[in-house]
Amino acid sequence: MVVRRRSKTRKLRGRTRTMSWGRIGQHRKSGSRGGRGAAGLGKHEWTWTIKYAPTWFGKHGFKPPRIRVGYRPNVINLSQLEDLVAKLEAKGLAKSENGLTIVNLEEMKIHKLLGSGRITRKLKVIVPQASEQAIKRIEEAGGQVILTLKQEESQP
Repeated sequence: MVVRRRSKTRKLRGRTRTMSWGRIGQHRKSGSRGGRGAAGLGKHEWTWTIKYAPTWFGKHGFKPPRIRVGYRPNVINLSQLEDLVAKLEAKGLAKSENGLTIVNLEEMKIHKLLGSGRITRKLKVIVPQASEQAIKRIEEAGGQVILTLKQEESQP
Protein backbone atom coordinates (compact mmCIF):
# COMPACT_ATOMS: atom_id res chain seq x y z
CA MET A 1 0.00 0.00 0.00
CA VAL A 2 1.41 3.34 -1.03
CA VAL A 3 1.63 5.88 1.74
CA ARG A 4 0.76 9.46 0.89
CA ARG A 5 4.00 11.34 0.29
CA ARG A 6 2.73 14.69 1.43
CA SER A 7 0.19 15.05 4.19
CA LYS A 8 -3.13 16.67 3.38
CA THR A 9 -2.39 19.77 5.45
CA ARG A 10 0.88 20.36 3.54
CA LYS A 11 -0.96 19.95 0.24
CA LEU A 12 -3.51 22.55 1.21
CA ARG A 13 -0.97 25.23 2.19
CA GLY A 14 -1.20 28.45 0.28
CA ARG A 15 -4.80 27.95 -0.82
CA THR A 16 -7.77 30.01 0.23
CA ARG A 17 -9.54 29.54 3.50
CA THR A 18 -12.73 28.28 1.84
CA MET A 19 -10.90 25.72 -0.31
CA SER A 20 -13.22 26.60 -3.20
CA TRP A 21 -16.44 25.84 -1.31
CA GLY A 22 -17.50 29.47 -1.44
CA ARG A 23 -17.63 32.31 0.99
CA ILE A 24 -20.66 31.74 3.23
CA GLY A 25 -20.36 28.43 5.08
CA GLN A 26 -20.87 25.74 2.46
CA HIS A 27 -20.23 22.24 3.75
CA ARG A 28 -21.08 23.29 7.28
CA LYS A 29 -24.57 23.29 8.73
CA SER A 30 -27.38 20.73 8.72
CA GLY A 31 -28.34 21.55 5.15
CA SER A 32 -25.33 19.65 3.92
CA ARG A 33 -26.40 16.49 5.69
CA GLY A 34 -29.99 16.65 4.46
CA GLY A 35 -31.75 17.64 7.68
CA ARG A 36 -31.78 16.56 11.29
CA GLY A 37 -32.45 13.04 12.53
CA ALA A 38 -34.70 10.95 10.32
CA ALA A 39 -35.55 13.81 7.96
CA GLY A 40 -35.73 12.79 4.31
CA LEU A 41 -35.92 9.00 4.79
CA GLY A 42 -38.94 8.92 2.50
CA LYS A 43 -37.60 11.54 0.10
CA HIS A 44 -33.99 12.40 -0.70
CA GLU A 45 -32.50 9.63 1.48
CA TRP A 46 -34.76 6.92 0.07
CA THR A 47 -31.92 4.79 -1.31
CA TRP A 48 -30.33 4.71 2.16
CA THR A 49 -33.67 3.69 3.63
CA ILE A 50 -34.06 0.81 1.19
CA LYS A 51 -30.56 -0.47 1.86
CA TYR A 52 -30.17 -0.02 5.63
CA ALA A 53 -33.68 0.29 7.07
CA PRO A 54 -36.12 -1.54 4.77
CA THR A 55 -38.73 -2.03 7.52
CA TRP A 56 -38.78 1.64 8.57
CA PHE A 57 -42.11 2.42 6.91
CA GLY A 58 -45.37 0.50 7.14
CA LYS A 59 -47.23 -1.43 9.77
CA HIS A 60 -45.76 -4.56 11.33
CA GLY A 61 -47.65 -7.29 13.13
CA PHE A 62 -50.73 -7.25 15.32
CA LYS A 63 -51.14 -6.55 19.03
CA PRO A 64 -54.29 -7.85 20.69
CA PRO A 65 -56.28 -5.22 22.57
CA ARG A 66 -55.71 -6.89 25.95
CA ILE A 67 -51.93 -6.51 25.73
CA ARG A 68 -52.19 -3.03 24.26
CA VAL A 69 -53.98 -1.69 27.36
CA GLY A 70 -51.19 -3.08 29.52
CA TYR A 71 -52.59 -6.23 31.14
CA ARG A 72 -50.11 -9.05 31.23
CA PRO A 73 -50.54 -11.49 34.13
CA ASN A 74 -47.47 -12.76 35.94
CA VAL A 75 -47.55 -16.56 35.95
CA ILE A 76 -45.32 -19.18 37.53
CA ASN A 77 -45.05 -22.92 36.98
CA LEU A 78 -44.67 -25.59 39.65
CA SER A 79 -41.06 -26.20 38.61
CA GLN A 80 -40.28 -22.49 39.11
CA LEU A 81 -42.15 -22.56 42.43
CA GLU A 82 -39.95 -25.42 43.62
CA ASP A 83 -36.81 -23.37 42.84
CA LEU A 84 -38.31 -20.29 44.50
CA VAL A 85 -39.03 -22.18 47.72
CA ALA A 86 -35.48 -23.57 47.75
CA LYS A 87 -34.06 -20.03 47.46
CA LEU A 88 -36.36 -18.72 50.20
CA GLU A 89 -35.32 -21.54 52.54
CA ALA A 90 -31.63 -20.93 51.78
CA LYS A 91 -32.03 -17.26 52.72
CA GLY A 92 -34.08 -18.11 55.81
CA LEU A 93 -37.17 -16.26 54.57
CA ALA A 94 -39.53 -19.25 54.37
CA LYS A 95 -42.20 -19.60 57.07
CA SER A 96 -43.59 -22.92 58.28
CA GLU A 97 -46.98 -23.87 59.73
CA ASN A 98 -48.01 -27.44 60.67
CA GLY A 99 -45.24 -28.94 58.55
CA LEU A 100 -46.23 -26.88 55.49
CA THR A 101 -43.99 -24.23 53.99
CA ILE A 102 -46.04 -21.07 53.38
CA VAL A 103 -45.54 -19.32 50.03
CA ASN A 104 -47.56 -16.14 49.45
CA LEU A 105 -47.41 -15.56 45.71
CA GLU A 106 -49.88 -12.69 45.93
CA GLU A 107 -47.32 -10.61 47.88
CA MET A 108 -44.76 -11.42 45.18
CA LYS A 109 -47.10 -9.96 42.51
CA ILE A 110 -47.69 -13.33 40.83
CA HIS A 111 -51.24 -13.65 39.52
CA LYS A 112 -51.51 -17.30 38.54
CA LEU A 113 -49.95 -20.68 39.32
CA LEU A 114 -49.69 -23.17 36.43
CA GLY A 115 -49.23 -26.92 36.63
CA SER A 116 -46.13 -27.59 34.53
CA GLY A 117 -43.40 -29.46 36.41
CA ARG A 118 -43.21 -31.50 39.61
CA ILE A 119 -43.53 -30.50 43.21
CA THR A 120 -41.91 -32.56 45.97
CA ARG A 121 -42.39 -30.30 49.02
CA LYS A 122 -45.44 -29.84 51.20
CA LEU A 123 -46.51 -26.28 50.51
CA LYS A 124 -49.31 -23.94 51.50
CA VAL A 125 -49.62 -21.64 48.48
CA ILE A 126 -51.61 -18.39 48.62
CA VAL A 127 -52.32 -17.17 45.08
CA PRO A 128 -55.14 -15.30 43.27
CA GLN A 129 -55.60 -17.97 40.58
CA ALA A 130 -54.33 -21.49 39.91
CA SER A 131 -54.92 -24.08 37.23
CA GLU A 132 -56.70 -27.32 38.13
CA GLN A 133 -53.58 -29.34 37.44
CA ALA A 134 -51.46 -27.15 39.74
CA ILE A 135 -53.96 -27.53 42.58
CA LYS A 136 -54.15 -31.29 42.03
CA ARG A 137 -50.35 -31.76 42.05
CA ILE A 138 -49.82 -29.66 45.17
CA GLU A 139 -52.55 -31.56 47.02
CA GLU A 140 -51.05 -34.89 45.90
CA ALA A 141 -47.72 -33.78 47.41
CA GLY A 142 -49.51 -33.13 50.73
CA GLY A 143 -49.96 -29.38 50.46
CA GLN A 144 -52.85 -27.00 49.94
CA VAL A 145 -53.74 -24.05 47.70
CA ILE A 146 -55.67 -20.99 48.90
CA LEU A 147 -57.24 -18.96 46.09
CA THR A 148 -57.79 -15.30 46.94
CA LEU A 149 -59.66 -14.36 43.76
CA LYS A 150 -63.29 -15.45 43.52
CA GLN A 151 -64.24 -17.64 40.56
CA GLU A 152 -66.87 -15.16 39.30
CA GLU A 153 -64.23 -12.40 39.02
CA SER A 154 -61.79 -14.60 37.13
CA GLN A 155 -64.29 -15.46 34.37
CA PRO A 156 -64.46 -12.66 31.74
